[in-house]
Amino acid sequence: MNHLVAPSILSANFANLEDDIHMLNKSTADWIHVDVMDGLFVPNISFGFPVIAAVKNFTKKPLDVHLMIEKPERYIKEFKEVGANGITVHYEACTHLHRTVQSIKEVGCKAGVALNPHTPVALLEDIIEDLDLVLIMSVNPGFGGQKFIEQTYHKIHQLKKMALERNPDLLIEIDGGVSIHNSLALLKAGANVLVAGNAVFSAQDPIHTIAELKKISPDIIHA
Repeated sequence: MNHLVAPSILSANFANLEDDIHMLNKSTADWIHVDVMDGLFVPNISFGFPVIAAVKNFTKKPLDVHLMIEKPERYIKEFKEVGANGITVHYEACTHLHRTVQSIKEVGCKAGVALNPHTPVALLEDIIEDLDLVLIMSVNPGFGGQKFIEQTYHKIHQLKKMALERNPDLLIEIDGGVSIHNSLALLKAGANVLVAGNAVFSAQDPIHTIAELKKISPDIIHA
């Protein structure tokens, strides 16, 4: 499959969020990535239900909702109701991860699990077959614009190997420090969903930047 690009609106202009959503609508972006932070699991606070509902009103693109919150199982139904198409929870935030994943599927969303930079891929061994997506954090979660962590490539290789054996349709998403400069290497390693925030919204021409991220050739990737 061709890889997907999911611009993160954590880096958008909150004073003109509607304009940025319309820009994404015109772009070749596949999803809109929404980082939800509670100030507890991560040291920042971002979007709540009203903002996500407003974004959904302005776009037809799927909302890829990434919950960086404690006890995310409390709000699965509510995130679905405000427009989430996919919901990703953190391995580190879920005491009963399998139950939470099943809850996400029961409301009709794609189910993802995110791993912080220090969390080994091997910990997903007993649940990988139940997942639609695994998100590998390539920065420490909480803030945009951080430097990419190079160990990420090794984790992608490990996860891709596990997926080929156990869940070949698994989407491998990378979030943090993704740019034009490292996207080819990420895709070669096995990723197939790129979350780009600062790289898109700080660009002079965000639509062009998204197009550049999208047009990386699979022929180059597998050369």
